[in-house]
Amino acid sequence: MAKERIALFGGTFDPIHLGHTGVAARAVEHIGAQKVVFIPAKRSPLKGFLPVASDEDRLRMIALAIAGSASFEVSDCELRKAAPSYSLETVRQFQTDYGGESSLFWLIGADSVDDLTHWYRITDLIDTCVVSTMYRAGCEPPDFTRFEPIWGRERVEKLRKNVVETPLIDISSTEIRSRLAAGDDADDMLHPAVADYIRERGLYRSKAAL
Repeated sequence: MAKERIALFGGTFDPIHLGHTGVAARAVEHIGAQKVVFIPAKRSPLKGFLPVASDEDRLRMIALAIAGSASFEVSDCELRKAAPSYSLETVRQFQTDYGGESSLFWLIGADSVDDLTHWYRITDLIDTCVVSTMYRAGCEPPDFTRFEPIWGRERVEKLRKNVVETPLIDISSTEIRSRLAAGDDADDMLHPAVADYIRERGLYRSKAAL
C-alpha cells in the first residue's frame, strides 16, 4: 500500500493570506499529498524579531483560513516549544507521530533558497524528508547548482526533482501589515473570516491609525 503523503508548511503566517492557501492547494495537487499541515513558528531562526501577532491570534487565523478545506490542517507543535523553531526537529517529530506509514514533504518558497546554507543542519533535513520548493509561475525555477560542491550531487538532484510551480499570487504578509498599520484594509488579500478577525481584534493597527 502506498504511503500517505503529508506536506508540512512552516512559516510565521503573520497573518496567513490567500497566497499561502493558494500555493498550498497547488502543492497538494502536484505532490499528490493527502494533506498539508500549516505549522506557525514561534520565531524563525533567521529573523531577529518576533511576529507582530500573538501565537494564539496567528493560530486562530490559520484555523479560520483553512476551515473549508478537508486537506488542510494546523499544528501548534512549534508554538509549544521555546523559540526559535528548527525545521529538522519538526520533521522528526512528525515522523515519530506518524511512524513509517507516511512520506513527509517540507514546503519552502523559492525566496528561501538563497538562505538554505544558513538553515540548521540543512543536509540532514534534505536526507530526512522531501524538501519541496515552490516558485511562482512566470519566474525562473530555482537553481540549486551552486550547492553541489557543498551538499553533493545526490542531494541537489533530490531538490531539483521536487520543485512545484505555483500560481502567481502577488501577496505578502509585510504588505498586509503595512496597509493595516496605515488604517487601510487588506480584504482582497485575506480570507473573509481572517479579515473579520483582524478587524475585531484590532490587529496590526498602529496607534496613529486608531
